[in-house]
Amino acid sequence: MSLIIDVKQLSKHYGDKVALTGVEFSLEKGAPVALVGPNGAGKTTLFSLLCGYIRPSSGTINVLDHAPGSAALFGRLSALPQDAQLDPRFSIATQLNFYARLQGMSSKRAKHDTARVLEMVALSDASNSQPSELSHGMRKRATIAQALLGSPEIVMLDEATAGLDPANAKEIRAIVSEQACDVNFILSSHDLSELERLCDQVLYLEAGQLKQHKAANVNGNTRYITLRMKQDYPEIIATILQLQGVSQVTMTQDKEYLLTVINGQNKTSIEMDLLVLLQQNNWFYAQLINGKTLENQLF
Repeated sequence: MSLIIDVKQLSKHYGDKVALTGVEFSLEKGAPVALVGPNGAGKTTLFSLLCGYIRPSSGTINVLDHAPGSAALFGRLSALPQDAQLDPRFSIATQLNFYARLQGMSSKRAKHDTARVLEMVALSDASNSQPSELSHGMRKRATIAQALLGSPEIVMLDEATAGLDPANAKEIRAIVSEQACDVNFILSSHDLSELERLCDQVLYLEAGQLKQHKAANVNGNTRYITLRMKQDYPEIIATILQLQGVSQVTMTQDKEYLLTVINGQNKTSIEMDLLVLLQQNNWFYAQLINGKTLENQLF
């Protein structure tokens, strides 16, 4: 795996206000990465630093072997702010052509690349439409098409599905999933369930400090299972603990249980044993997840 971003002892101050302090992490080429944290945690500041919009107070940032904002990164890194808008006066294709030309593409290549990204986001039929003629979800897809112009290696999306209905949010997730083989996505979102579906690695910011959090569902001989039930069953914890290989059962929230499983102690599939147990007791479950949910990993 090749390193795409390397950050060391990064800090950013705005006067007396500390936005980031001592942030340090490295990212390798691969599956999408989630950047999460409460409002005011420093996510937008980190995005801006990685893009070169602002400079750090101290520390170093290396993006694809270059400093943020370097001309060598033009066309290799792109970012889509949460509230990005297209000009309402011009068609989608006209604007994407313009942005492609700004990247240094020839007129012919810009036209070809505009058609390519519009097809990627299923907006080919709307290429001559103005933003005001499109739904909110379609406008969001158009801005994502803009971010994909020139086939960048890294694409940073800030709250890409915020304000979208479930159907449009699903379409955005599908675009990210389909392009993840060729593009390194960094996604910021408050929707943990959404990030859980897309990302293998999580960077969690809190009060300007970063906790690097990789998938922690397997830890040596221990792994986890999350069980969500449709209703409460008072005796469920004691009953599940009788299964061979289950060392602990914790109620993480209403009708949700985290099972700690010791690998190698059960000759059969613990998931199958669990499903049989639920059926025998006529207990109805809503979801069975292999591992911890992202929410439980972080909090």
